[in-house]
Amino acid sequence: MGIVNVANVLTVVRIFLVPVFVFCLVQGGTGWRLGALAAFGGASFTDFLDGQLARKRGLVTDFGKIMDPIADKALTGAALITLSVLGELPWWVTGLILARELGITALRFAVIRRGVIAASQGGKLKTLLQIIAICMYVVPISLGAYAVAKEVVMGAALVVTLVTGADYVVRAARMSKTPPDKQDDAKTVVSRGDAVSPGGAPDPDGPTGDTPDPDGPYLPTPAQAAPDRKTRDRIRPALRRLKLRG
Repeated sequence: MGIVNVANVLTVVRIFLVPVFVFCLVQGGTGWRLGALAAFGGASFTDFLDGQLARKRGLVTDFGKIMDPIADKALTGAALITLSVLGELPWWVTGLILARELGITALRFAVIRRGVIAASQGGKLKTLLQIIAICMYVVPISLGAYAVAKEVVMGAALVVTLVTGADYVVRAARMSKTPPDKQDDAKTVVSRGDAVSPGGAPDPDGPTGDTPDPDGPYLPTPAQAAPDRKTRDRIRPALRRLKLRG
């Protein structure tokens, strides 16, 4: 499959919208702020749209797997850094979120030979909270109640970001301890954020769908236990009678 498809085009568009968003944000003024909000909102929408198209139309490519998370981190990172440069967001908040995002991205690439870590529902909530919080900071409103509300949402985004980051680390460590042959039997491959069952069918509900897997998608299926000695002693006479009748 070629890399030129609608999903990958949307990913590239999102990358090009990053400098547009930053330029509008640093200009100041209500009009420029609204322009920055439109650029950020449009880029965030392409993130949702390209993933949906890639899965439904079978447009998942290696280019998309690599560039999609890079585009996401570039958009979020640019927004947080710019807000901190403008003095509207504490640097320690930006530092913690970026450290988590870059660390988990590096972790995903580090364990990619063993499999892809599935995106959890917490990870999706993290992304949604980050988008809402950034949009609230970009909106040119300075009312007291609104200022408190945006700080609360950003705080919630920060907490969920750190908690889900710790969850990814635990799952990656657990996966690294699973023998490669077991992983081949139990591995669930994930593209652009949604879980895929071992048979290859998409699971729209992610890891919490019809077959919940609280410990991640890489646990091997337990082997069936052999019958104990008492059970074998009970069934042997029946087997002998069947042979005599036959």
